[in-house]
Amino acid sequence: MTRTTLDRARAGDADAFGELIEPYRRELLLHCYRILGSLTDAEDVLQEAMIAAWRGLGGFAGRASIRGWLYRIATNQCLNTLRAHRRRIPTEPTPPFQPPPPSRRGEIPWLQPYPDTLLDQTPDTAPGPAARYQMREAVELAFVTALQRMPPRQASTLVLRDVLGFSAAEVAAMLATTPTAVKGTLQRARAALQAHRGTGRPAPAPGSATEHELVRSFADAFVAADLDRLLGLLTDDAWLSMPPATHEYHGRPAIAEFLRASWAYRDTRQLHLIPARANTQPALAVYATGPDGGAAHPAGLAVLTLAGHRISAITRFHTDHLLPRFGLPDILAGPGH
Repeated sequence: MTRTTLDRARAGDADAFGELIEPYRRELLLHCYRILGSLTDAEDVLQEAMIAAWRGLGGFAGRASIRGWLYRIATNQCLNTLRAHRRRIPTEPTPPFQPPPPSRRGEIPWLQPYPDTLLDQTPDTAPGPAARYQMREAVELAFVTALQRMPPRQASTLVLRDVLGFSAAEVAAMLATTPTAVKGTLQRARAALQAHRGTGRPAPAPGSATEHELVRSFADAFVAADLDRLLGLLTDDAWLSMPPATHEYHGRPAIAEFLRASWAYRDTRQLHLIPARANTQPALAVYATGPDGGAAHPAGLAVLTLAGHRISAITRFHTDHLLPRFGLPDILAGPGH
């Protein structure tokens, strides 16, 4: 960025403004996603933040970097959205079969997956010295879910400090508070994160033989409706959830009961699974034919959380409208098409 570019943007040059903000757009989208938990909401709020930045560029005094200034605007736009209850709460889908009673009702029906294709386009900007987490570690589903369970200012403070590495003074300026208040909020956020995330076994490395074998075995068992084989891949305390549906199942017996009901409905429908990646985790896009075959239509995106040599969580997102964001087709044509 040159001073000339900034001057041109302040003078109303939209192209110059685009030059200023474009290097940060992807990382700001990820930032909004972490706070909001929804890719759809994050895209909308980021657009609002960019409009606010354009309108407020004349007030940019240059005491902070353009990047820090944009993070301040985007963070506060997220907080304003949450404060005004403008988050989209999707309608809970009605299953075509009678599911068994859930282990609990989920609290985060707005949760959506984040395509790794977008992460690949996001600059892995070196965080500040205060950062505790790498960028990709801090987009895992367990991390994002834990943020959704915190008060928004706690979540924002933790992301700004421990993920992005901004200093306490910088975060205080962004949130219009004091460094002392930031320190206290951060301590509470760290405690909440630890309580929600737990201390599970680490996942195998992305792309490793262990990950590949686990995903392949899960896909084979799922397509074949081989319940015993699938359950053998799970940890004893595994969770099955299906946002935006709120029913969740904990442990092998509860998951088995749900899968029996689901697979009984499947009947003669054929399943096709396509590998994908979401939130740095392996995923499988599910497509199902009708009872008489033919084209296969989307039936969810299953994101697998791995722990050691087992699967500790299956999150089957029923957000089929997002599949194109993963480079996945809207429909799989039947034989002869």
